[in-house]
Amino acid sequence: MKRFYIHKLGCPKNDVDADYLAGYLRQLQMIQVDSPEAADLMIVNTCGFIQPAKEESIEAILTLAQLKGIGNGRKLVVTGCLSQRYAASLRDEVPELDGIFGIDAAAALGRFVGGAWQATTAVGVVPIRYPEYGFSRTVDPNDVFAYLKISDGCNNRCSYCAIPNIRGSFRSRTMEAVGEEARYLLDQGKRELILVSQEATNYGLDIYGRAQLIPLLDKLTALDGGSGFWVRVMYLHPARLSHELIDYMIDNPVVCAYFDVPLQHINDSILQSMQRQATRSKIEAVLGHIRSRPERSAIRTTLIVGYPGETEEEFDELSRFVEEQRFDRMGAFVYYPEEDTPAATLAGQLDDRVKQDRHARLMALQQEIAFVQNQAEVGRQIEVLVETVDSSTAAAVGRSRFDAPEIDQTVRLDAMGLHPGDFITATITATDGYDLIGIRGKA
Repeated sequence: MKRFYIHKLGCPKNDVDADYLAGYLRQLQMIQVDSPEAADLMIVNTCGFIQPAKEESIEAILTLAQLKGIGNGRKLVVTGCLSQRYAASLRDEVPELDGIFGIDAAAALGRFVGGAWQATTAVGVVPIRYPEYGFSRTVDPNDVFAYLKISDGCNNRCSYCAIPNIRGSFRSRTMEAVGEEARYLLDQGKRELILVSQEATNYGLDIYGRAQLIPLLDKLTALDGGSGFWVRVMYLHPARLSHELIDYMIDNPVVCAYFDVPLQHINDSILQSMQRQATRSKIEAVLGHIRSRPERSAIRTTLIVGYPGETEEEFDELSRFVEEQRFDRMGAFVYYPEEDTPAATLAGQLDDRVKQDRHARLMALQQEIAFVQNQAEVGRQIEVLVETVDSSTAAAVGRSRFDAPEIDQTVRLDAMGLHPGDFITATITATDGYDLIGIRGKA
């Protein structure tokens, strides 16, 4: 086996794991290819977080399984959260699989490609052993940003979430290891480092005795990025998002004043059942402090609709809260009962039609808010990081520091004189749904 293909699924944290796996296989003198048809080894890096993600992973596995018979000795294996969580089921129900590896797949996969392999079934949680020094990671050269994982696992035990069952307890990487990888990513030409974890606000608590996100940000933002770079922090828990951290993120010009705060709900009874460790009053205090600062910032949140027992009145409370807060960015998920989670056994499980209806109504409300806010951007000058340039259409696409890649809106520009990775000042001239249209410089 000389050529491998990785099909990435799931969250950015899962993508980072796939990058480490690719780097490891390259150290074994394997060649990474961009299509499964060209590969000797096909790897599906799966997601097993919620039902739609599971279904997407299974569909990808079955699609690639059809290629096994084409070519000589092509192998198909799975890694990631789905195989960590449902290894035995995959072994029994997908006979086309040649190997089933969990979330710490590198060493076992190395033995597999070396020939001394046997079908592997992941059992239980195997904490990922993050590389501290001399790591190998393969990153996409076309991306101007890179995700940088600072921890894994979670201790919160929210009632609806299976992540601790899959990925184990909260584990931080050392500041030295994160800093070394950040330096590597900047040397690879990345202009934005996006810190990802299950909960950034608790970074360092397990190894330093107290949360160390601000010292970590000090270390990262002091790195010489040449012509500049951004640091973005994802997954800030509202129960632990302090005024000190809010002020730091707004005052440090390298850090994006982008507050990704998953709230999940606003009704106190539901928050308590969710085991979210935050009340409505705490949430409103956090949001209020962010907005009390005169400097511009953006708040992004995610919400869950259709949680067991959610009444129409509690959903209306959530809707009114969204209308009052007018979040800059917002996503919502329909609740799915996950195996081995407390919420799955609660009384009052709602009909799927009710959940889907509430989701549609909430997202329609947010769409109206987003479109109005985008209209207010017309005429404003903003800093934009150019991501892609298409010379054939003379079009470029970028993002502001208030938008994360792959989930938030973009800025469309004329491509003349622009290159991926450029930071420019753009004047917004129009909107197109969720996206903005601008020109370089002043209007």
